[in-house]
Amino acid sequence: MPTAGGWLYLASWLDLATREIIGYPMSDHHRAELVIDALDMALVLGRLEPGRDIHSDRGSEYTSDQLRHRIGKLGRRQSMGRTGSRFDNTAAESFWAVLKEEIGTRFWPDRATARSEIFGFIETFYNRRRLRKHIHWGYLTPHETRLRYRQDQALAA
Repeated sequence: MPTAGGWLYLASWLDLATREIIGYPMSDHHRAELVIDALDMALVLGRLEPGRDIHSDRGSEYTSDQLRHRIGKLGRRQSMGRTGSRFDNTAAESFWAVLKEEIGTRFWPDRATARSEIFGFIETFYNRRRLRKHIHWGYLTPHETRLRYRQDQALAA
């Protein structure tokens, strides 16, 4: 995101089951640490469900030794699709398209303003108000889908 103070980079992890953005730190760089911070954010917020694989595209941040090591420490498995497969990361690409459509690609006066607007978009709109318009999901938001999943897991236990 372009700002008067320089670029603001956003990394995100999306829960494929709920379509909720579960980790989304922002920084003035796009090194592997930013992607690791996104994974750690999802873990700290309790949104990284146990036993789930970590899937990504083949960008340099996602193929880094640092990320591979962090995923291993979490006891998870990393998966990546084939190079050039346009279907591989469609859920994440859909998020990026909605983000660009809703908040645009404008020039922000500073990183703090951009950070605040992106946080608001993810937490108040994308995760909590945007309905998943599909009969299978019961027309729930991603947040409601996660809560229902956890409730179903507790009832099954």
